[in-house]
Amino acid sequence: MRTICLRKMEQKQGGTIKAVKASGELGRRIRDMGLVPGTRIKIQGRAPLYDPVALRVGDFTLTLRNNEADYIDVNVD
Repeated sequence: MRTICLRKMEQKQGGTIKAVKASGELGRRIRDMGLVPGTRIKIQGRAPLYDPVALRVGDFTLTLRNNEADYIDVNVD
């Protein structure tokens, strides 16, 4: 199993969040969206200019900007 930044994941690729490296308000916001270590995610797609990225978390889909995705490390399948 290898660990990569969420921004570098490819479409339809899945994995488990390993760490959220952001602190302060941004870290709290990311964690409030349910993106905490141990959560399974899958990349649903990207906007035409690759920002934002849409990911599937549990039963819902959310989007993140790439500058937010840079703070999340994922163990990919």
